[in-house]
Amino acid sequence: MASITEQSEKKHNLKTLLVEDNPSFRKLLKRILHEYFPLMVIEEAGNGREALQKVDSFCPDLILLDIRLPDESGLELTQKIKKECPNIIIIILTSYDLPEYREAAIQKGADAFMTKGSTTEEEIVALVKSHAQRMPS
Repeated sequence: MASITEQSEKKHNLKTLLVEDNPSFRKLLKRILHEYFPLMVIEEAGNGREALQKVDSFCPDLILLDIRLPDESGLELTQKIKKECPNIIIIILTSYDLPEYREAAIQKGADAFMTKGSTTEEEIVALVKSHAQRMPS
């Protein structure tokens, strides 16, 4: 039987996919996540096509997903991913803090919605941590 420490470490060993077309923002997110979750395995995708390929090959536990991507809406991508892999946690992280985007994100299956401009590093970490705690061991 795994100890509480081992279970806690496993939950912070999430396989995470960052789907963001801005390489600088992806790099920043990756740095933040590795700083707080050193065991986290992180893959990156710059568009919807790459994201779907990574979902198939990498099987992430968690996806941080932008709404505006060059080839596909992050909202539509959320719906596609949730249809095939309903247990993947999807957190929308976007610059567009509009009520209609929030509503659409939840309707399409997103687990959370955060805005890039007003969300702090600590809030991102707290949200990832809270979702990690709810994942099965």
